[in-house]
Amino acid sequence: MRKVAILLFSLLLIPFVSVNALTETVKVDMHYIVVDPGEDGILNIQHMANYSNTGTEDYKGEVEEEGVLAISLPTGALDLQVQDENLGMQVTKTGFTTSLPIPAQESQIISYSYQIPSGVPVVFSLDYPLEVLQVLIPEGKGSLQFSEPEVAGPQQMQIDSKTYWMYNVVNISADMEINFAYLKDTQPVADAIAAPSKTEVQVEESKEQNSTSAVTRTAPEFHNPGHLRMWYQSPLKKFDPHILMIVLAVILVAGVGYYSYFRWKNRLLEQQLGLDKEETEFKQLVARQNAIMDKIIELEETNADGKLEEEEYLAKLSAYKQHLVQVKQNLSRFVE
Repeated sequence: MRKVAILLFSLLLIPFVSVNALTETVKVDMHYIVVDPGEDGILNIQHMANYSNTGTEDYKGEVEEEGVLAISLPTGALDLQVQDENLGMQVTKTGFTTSLPIPAQESQIISYSYQIPSGVPVVFSLDYPLEVLQVLIPEGKGSLQFSEPEVAGPQQMQIDSKTYWMYNVVNISADMEINFAYLKDTQPVADAIAAPSKTEVQVEESKEQNSTSAVTRTAPEFHNPGHLRMWYQSPLKKFDPHILMIVLAVILVAGVGYYSYFRWKNRLLEQQLGLDKEETEFKQLVARQNAIMDKIIELEETNADGKLEEEEYLAKLSAYKQHLVQVKQNLSRFVE
């Protein structure tokens, strides 16, 4: 299992790639790069790209090209590592190719890394336009100097208790050359503080003459590449995963609250029904006791008139008294 830092780096997309033979239905819609200088000056590059196939057929590459995707590396790149073995990677003179088709209406994540020797400038171009390219470098490990004038000043951000400097390269056109150098002894100066948990682009244009656009784009949450691949290949890929989680959480909380409320309401109803049942039983016992007393009085009056034999009188009186005792015992549960 790799260290957390390596896992984070592997999630990011390096835009040092040149992807050939992309059609109008296959687009690269996510690019991140992390530059991690080693003690010997070698630059360790970690990157990730997401290719989305918006067409109705699986993308298997162009006829004149080898493989599905052909990715080239900067001059001098060494020790290429491609994380997903299922891509069917084949090394070429300029980089590598993949043989795994991109299913229709789904996405494919390419995550790989390599090294650039000490002192070698990084020069690359993309054959597709790119809105924003983000390049990160750990705090305290130097800075990056871009030749492009549209690169906004670096911003500081926190990722899992680690601090990084982030550069934004904006409005990249197809075949535009991007060039930056690593400055070991120069540390960046913060222009702004970027939050690490949101994916938000803010572009502010000044009304003053000769002003330039300032772009602030915070980094997304860093997740396992396998999880990201499953997300971009799922039917929910068009939704923001963080908003979707909030919606699901609200639904879960509402469901638990709804269930708890009706359990509480039913419990109150059961208690009320129990009280009504006891009250009804108590009234019935009182009425039965009064009826037995009336029967005993009526029996004594009939016996006084001489209308009953002594044995019949005693038998009925005993039965009434036994019944009366049972009723009084039941009533004692309510009065004790």
